[in-house]
Amino acid sequence: MSRYDFRLVSHPLRLYSGAGALDRLADEVARLRARRAFILSGRTVSRQTPLVSRMRGLLGAACAGVFDEVDKETSRSSIARATAAARAAGADLLIGVGAGSVIQGTRIVAILLAEQRPIEDLVTTYPGHGPAVSARLMAAKLPIVNVLTAPTTAQNRGGARMQDDETGRALEFFDPKTRPASIFWDEEALLTAPVSLVRATAAGLYCRAAMNLGGTANPLVEGDRLQAYRLAAGALPRAGDPADVSARYELCAATLMQNREADDGGAQLDRLWVSRVAYALSTALIAMSGHVRQGEAYTALMGTVTRRLGGRDPEALARVARALDLPPAGAALERAPHAVADHFDATFRAVGMPVRLSALGVDRAILPRLVEHALRNFNADPKREFSREPGMLAETLEAAW
Repeated sequence: MSRYDFRLVSHPLRLYSGAGALDRLADEVARLRARRAFILSGRTVSRQTPLVSRMRGLLGAACAGVFDEVDKETSRSSIARATAAARAAGADLLIGVGAGSVIQGTRIVAILLAEQRPIEDLVTTYPGHGPAVSARLMAAKLPIVNVLTAPTTAQNRGGARMQDDETGRALEFFDPKTRPASIFWDEEALLTAPVSLVRATAAGLYCRAAMNLGGTANPLVEGDRLQAYRLAAGALPRAGDPADVSARYELCAATLMQNREADDGGAQLDRLWVSRVAYALSTALIAMSGHVRQGEAYTALMGTVTRRLGGRDPEALARVARALDLPPAGAALERAPHAVADHFDATFRAVGMPVRLSALGVDRAILPRLVEHALRNFNADPKREFSREPGMLAETLEAAW
């Protein structure tokens, strides 16, 4: 396939960035012709920072209410309560305040407010064979405004995931009508995130950005891909500074560029084995260990996964090695996976991130369950290739311990 054969999908968006960006919030709500804006957040942002109170003051009579109990897991129960609260308030616009969990939860609330069907009829399904099937969610959705407290690729996407409380199963939704009308990168809001969260986010973003350098790109994607990596690489060493808001802005920009890359015809994970397995195993880790963030899981896995599986995509790993400016010998096909793996480990050690699973404080006995979870990650494994190699996943986890 030619690098000029691609499909671009564009979505309108207003972005407000900088010190005092939230001062434009009331104007933006008015532009969207809303009179009853409803705020969704987590408890920490609402009760331990002045951010939500500030927003209520800015909105005045246009604020219809606040629900501040969207939890880290975006649990089905918390989303049900959020939906009921927004409906009771007569919301005509939703404002998500937070990072990944809240931003995704806000999209699900918009879907549940609009679609008059059981949740099981609204979620994406995964047949035994063939691609995933997203439900057709045709009802008009309330406009959404996202106020970020930390960088996240969730900021302008149309997909969302919540966790069923009883089964632990991930319930996934997709509706492009839930993409936000506007996003705010406000300095005060971004500084509310703890250093540990920003550093983990930066590390996870760096992993994805570096591996994306191994993909082939059309002319529109290539610029965003390179700049996303440059921003992530520059911000990672500074993410541990609680006063360095510029690093947080740069990470917000890098995540937006990764999303734009996908919309412009790029494949976000490029279907590389390293990226797919690292994503599946890291997602399993955070699902089963509430204290582990995905960025930490990535750094603990990336070196081992790259050494063991990089040889399955040798040309791509060689491209990654060259883009990382590794020595010529390190960019050779047979040497590239090890050279890139060594680079990952050295980079993450330098910023105090774990490079072994044993450093995450998880019980080694859960490793078999992580394999089972990864085998059900259809986003990472749309063709069900993992099911033919469960031993590969188990051996990789053992090697990463």
